[in-house]
Amino acid sequence: MKTSASDEQAKGLRRAAGACALALAALCGVGISTPASAQVSDLVDRSTLRVCADPANMPFTDEAGEGFENKVAELLAEKLGLTLDYTWFPQATGFYRMTLGSKRCDVVMGYVAGGDPVLNTNPYYRSAWVLITPKGGDLAGVTTLEDPLLKGRRIGVVAGTPPGDLMARNGLMGMARPYSLMVDRRFESPAEAMIADINDGEIDAGILWGPIGGYFAKKSEKPLAVIPLVKEKGDPALVYRITFGIRPGELNWKHQLNQFITQEQAAIDKILLDYGVPLLDAQNRPLQPAP
Repeated sequence: MKTSASDEQAKGLRRAAGACALALAALCGVGISTPASAQVSDLVDRSTLRVCADPANMPFTDEAGEGFENKVAELLAEKLGLTLDYTWFPQATGFYRMTLGSKRCDVVMGYVAGGDPVLNTNPYYRSAWVLITPKGGDLAGVTTLEDPLLKGRRIGVVAGTPPGDLMARNGLMGMARPYSLMVDRRFESPAEAMIADINDGEIDAGILWGPIGGYFAKKSEKPLAVIPLVKEKGDPALVYRITFGIRPGELNWKHQLNQFITQEQAAIDKILLDYGVPLLDAQNRPLQPAP
């Protein structure tokens, strides 16, 4: 069967979205008006809020409940009137199969929009990969990887992630310092290592997924600038919408979660901003904390 150019382009975009989703999944690990007693058409026990999460993936989740996705899950459980229960599994190969796929839990608190194999809710935040530099340094004012000031600079980048393609396109890979993508976060934290290298002058700048970069930059012993990379041209995209991920076909559950997002968006935003997550509006402008 012949396919049109537009069909092939659509397939290519889906493949690109899938690749970016995998990179984000590896890094991320990604009031209800209906009463908890309401009938649910999905054939799943909803007597507790069963969340699938990584046990050691700050700032997203950990077993101590210290991540921002933990806090959003606590808010969701409160509004649903349910007890919060976790299924812990590392954000690595087999995550979906061992969690949502086996019905051991019912929602992943952070999943990039369009990422297979889940059904996505409406997005509850939008963020971007960020450039991190010493605040007030000689890279102050740089907002895009096309800036000539970045030429010849030592820039940290997580290997195998979308910003690497744009760095290569802009001739920035020659002196780049790679950091590992797939690690056991209980023992190794590439983001914290990158921040330490910026503070020690080992590298001039670093690029991290926004929620990770914003969180660890906020905790840095030295002041750092966190610049969302929203001006880059061409693929791959560096701005993503993040949703809750659930099993395909559970449309009633999706409707309940969408209600929660709509009704509690201000509270969700506050949680994320408190963790340093660089939030963007639909026009890629930074969201500021409410007064």
